[in-house]
Amino acid sequence: MIEYKINSKLRIASFIANLLVESGCFKYTKELASGLAYEGRKDLGNINKGDGVKFVGRGLIQVTGRNNYQQLSKDFGVDFITHTELLQTPDYATKSACWFWNSKQLNLLADKEEFKLICERINGGLNGYSNRLNYYNELMKIL
Repeated sequence: MIEYKINSKLRIASFIANLLVESGCFKYTKELASGLAYEGRKDLGNINKGDGVKFVGRGLIQVTGRNNYQQLSKDFGVDFITHTELLQTPDYATKSACWFWNSKQLNLLADKEEFKLICERINGGLNGYSNRLNYYNELMKIL
């Protein structure tokens, strides 16, 4: 979080609230769904048969899709295309969440208190929004 400047009350609360929902309160580092819904999703870079299942959400923020795995591989110097399971390890599950947050420029939205938009950028919609918002509000009190 330090490396990616997730370091203010607004940024930390926004980040952790979303991680709590995406990871099931830090229980899961791999999406529970099979990934079939991501098959053929060109917007995610899933151009080959089986990409949806292979590049299912992983890490604490559920990084999804061939494009993200390729960019992570390039940026971290680690082959996540061949070794997708590495994103489920504590180190890379956390680092990939910070990387994703940074890649979507979510610090800027957190600074503007655009929490709903942050959730949409992470999730592609508002799944679990009420839980995210509850966690955010609690974290704002604590921090």
